[in-house]
Amino acid sequence: MFDYYVYIVECSNASYYTGVTNDIERRLTEHNSGSNETSYTCSRRPVILKYCEHFHHIDEAILWEKQVKGWSRKKKEALFNNDWKEIKKLASCKNETSHLNHTKEKQ
Repeated sequence: MFDYYVYIVECSNASYYTGVTNDIERRLTEHNSGSNETSYTCSRRPVILKYCEHFHHIDEAILWEKQVKGWSRKKKEALFNNDWKEIKKLASCKNETSHLNHTKEKQ
């Protein structure tokens, strides 16, 4: 059985890259060596590890990676700080049409 990791690195241009791997040390070395010239991080080196989460099952890791990739920058930064209260706040719907903006009509 492998171990899997979802990770976020900060690139030299301050952008974030989220990925999944079964060997975090090897993957960070690959990012910083620029071994894949077409990768997002190659022209944005060096990268710094900001977050890493361990998983026992690849399916769980991939689901978490996909979820985190869709997050805003602020939400990812709250994740770096393990600030779940802030993550929840940032995740709340703020659209005018949200059910949170309407009270139930009295019957």
